[in-house]
Amino acid sequence: MKQTMLLQKMIEYFAGDAKRIQHFIKVHSFAKVIGQLEEIDEKQQLILETAAIVHDIGIKNSEIKYKSSAGKYQEIEGPAPAKAMLLKLGYENIVIERVCYLIAHHHTYDHIEGNDYQILVEADFLVNLYEDGVSEKAVQTVKKNIFKTASGTRLLTTMYA
Repeated sequence: MKQTMLLQKMIEYFAGDAKRIQHFIKVHSFAKVIGQLEEIDEKQQLILETAAIVHDIGIKNSEIKYKSSAGKYQEIEGPAPAKAMLLKLGYENIVIERVCYLIAHHHTYDHIEGNDYQILVEADFLVNLYEDGVSEKAVQTVKKNIFKTASGTRLLTTMYA
């Protein structure tokens, strides 16, 4: 039920911005599927799905403060509003801390640690590659350099066969 409430709050947060709402819904769906296929534990799955829903929450403040939605600004501006939202919804502190860490690093691709982090990055790439209409060469580069899970790699390969 918390995830459903969080989805509702994020839709309200991005009211009027259908593109951003569609984006986090798709990232959440891919993250959920990859996490389940990779059989990560229940706590990590909760953290992963929560992070997938709120991963881009920093975009609004980034665009106001820096006039940019660049990943580095999202990482700076995302944790505070995510923490506030998650606290209001009654998430455990340990979940909030990890989700905020993932938000603060989801555009940082060196030193990825943890299945939740890896899967979040892969899910975000699956959506961004499509939304950005990238070349086959770019897909292959991402596959080689970013994707590590068998399930995420299989989804990428299937989507771009």
